[in-house]
Amino acid sequence: MYYSETKVIMGGLAHVPILIFIVNFIKGKFESIASKVVEVKTEEPKLKKVEVKEEEVKLEEVNTIEVKEEAE
Repeated sequence: MYYSETKVIMGGLAHVPILIFIVNFIKGKFESIASKVVEVKTEEPKLKKVEVKEEEVKLEEVNTIEVKEEAE
């Protein structure tokens, strides 16, 4: 049995309020859960700035050792 175009459109429009109700119901559930969530704010650790004078810096000589690879 075929339906006229008018009946199909009217049937579709009749279901729109039902779909809106379902979407709002689901949205309401998520909003109630989200309202229970507490945001925790953490402070970043404060860093202490230390200035180093040139007199305090000592340069050390680094000894390097050369490694010879043995041929197989």
